[in-house]
Amino acid sequence: MKIYTKTGDKGETSLYGGSRVSKADLRIEAIGTVDELNAQIGLLRDQSVNSSRQDKFQWIQDNLFVVGAIMASEPGQKGVPELSTDNTLWLEQEIDQMDSELLQMRFFILPGGHPVVSQAHVARCVCRRAERCVVRLSENDSADPKLITFLNRLSDYLFVLARYLGKELEVEEIPWKPNKT
Repeated sequence: MKIYTKTGDKGETSLYGGSRVSKADLRIEAIGTVDELNAQIGLLRDQSVNSSRQDKFQWIQDNLFVVGAIMASEPGQKGVPELSTDNTLWLEQEIDQMDSELLQMRFFILPGGHPVVSQAHVARCVCRRAERCVVRLSENDSADPKLITFLNRLSDYLFVLARYLGKELEVEEIPWKPNKT
């Protein structure tokens, strides 16, 4: 099978179910941003410091494919995987476990300090962008609200993970000190 079909050469693509939409459609933008997030998670997963988290990152990536499949499907389409609310609960449990080992935040922190910490923050930012896309989509369409909740919690997870990685790597958190003029 060839990878190129030429069916998108005029700026349209197919949804699961066959209907054609513009590649500039908000739904396609949201799907693409979730795909970008999935690639960022893959990059984060590939860092040696995360070798013990391989299964967790793969679980997240699998669920991001579910998010994309739901958005790429027409309402009522059969055979579409579902996103369980248990998935959001799993993220919350992971957040709580990591957060229990971190110092309480008393200030905003500047992202960075180590390439892996920075990568987690980049993934968090892409996740927030994906969430904004899905929110805009839900305002114009009947997007599943579980997608928004899952992405919101995933961005929280990535923020706490960045802090947790910093702790593991003994990276000092740098507080943001606003100019007070």
